[in-house]
Amino acid sequence: MAFGARMFKTGLAVTLALYMAMLFDFKSPVVAAIAAIFAMQPSIYRSWRYFLDQLQTSTLGAILAMLGGYFLSNQPISVGLVCIVVIMICMKLKMGETIGLTLVTVISVMEASGQWDFALNRFILTIIGIVSAFLINILVFPPKPKEQYITRIHMVFGKMSLLLRTAISHEMKDTVYRSEKKELESSIKSLSDKYNLFEEEQKKLKKAKYSQARQLVVYKQLLQSLRKGYDVLDAVENHYFQTERTEKTDVDFDHNLERLMKYHEHILWKFEGKLKPNEEEAETMAESNEEFMEQVMSGPGAAPGGLRLSVVAAAMYDYGYQLDRLNRVAEQINRISGEQESEETLLSWLRK
Repeated sequence: MAFGARMFKTGLAVTLALYMAMLFDFKSPVVAAIAAIFAMQPSIYRSWRYFLDQLQTSTLGAILAMLGGYFLSNQPISVGLVCIVVIMICMKLKMGETIGLTLVTVISVMEASGQWDFALNRFILTIIGIVSAFLINILVFPPKPKEQYITRIHMVFGKMSLLLRTAISHEMKDTVYRSEKKELESSIKSLSDKYNLFEEEQKKLKKAKYSQARQLVVYKQLLQSLRKGYDVLDAVENHYFQTERTEKTDVDFDHNLERLMKYHEHILWKFEGKLKPNEEEAETMAESNEEFMEQVMSGPGAAPGGLRLSVVAAAMYDYGYQLDRLNRVAEQINRISGEQESEETLLSWLRK
């Protein structure tokens, strides 16, 4: 497991929370440390959102815990009942992410059987932990999800390119192939999670800029293209080798995959400003995609047992279609960027 910035920042947030609790001479500073662990979020927006939501649910939880401790004592059954009520309220308010830390607050407050000063102490410790995590998150290696997303796109494409280019030839060892494919699936899921962060942020911000909306379209299409490439791998693994085929069929499928990978690679180069606009390449690729699909459907796909080959060809066709869409987006944004920001590449625009 690689050492990441979030690991470091979590440890730093815990340290800061403990020092702040000790500075103000609070008892049981471990509550602040626990709050800091829960409050560390993958983006600044989520940190702020979590801070606001947790402030509400922790306040509510502390009040209910104090009332429960006062009227019901701190017996285990009483603590469990109050926890159930708090969970129901958090879910009703659509603040499910705050449940864990809110329950920690409830349990620690009920320990005092309704003593308001003890409850206030625990509540303040929780806030100290949340604030510590928020400050560390925005001051120390602040999250740069856009830059990380673009970097991960290139890394995932490199891994997928290797697998696709050896999928038909079956050159890679089976154990290595399965391991690499599993890692690729995990990487695409991670990219999907990052995209969800962008989408969530834009939907929550009422005055999102038009440029941000355009960025979201590009991010989505970059991810969709990788997903379709992975679908090709699945189709090859599940269908291609389960049917009889000629050497020419293998060569045709392998060449078409190579053509698709080069096209994908060229599109990513356009995002880095390394290639000039080239509409002929897109037209040629679209024609080749259509020709290959027709060739398979009228040839090996129409032969007995050729349905599986048609499934693989359809996955390749869909992959090519998504690449064509990605290329059109790149060309369109390049033209806009060329008019508005002549000295800036599309890649730098995406990372803003």
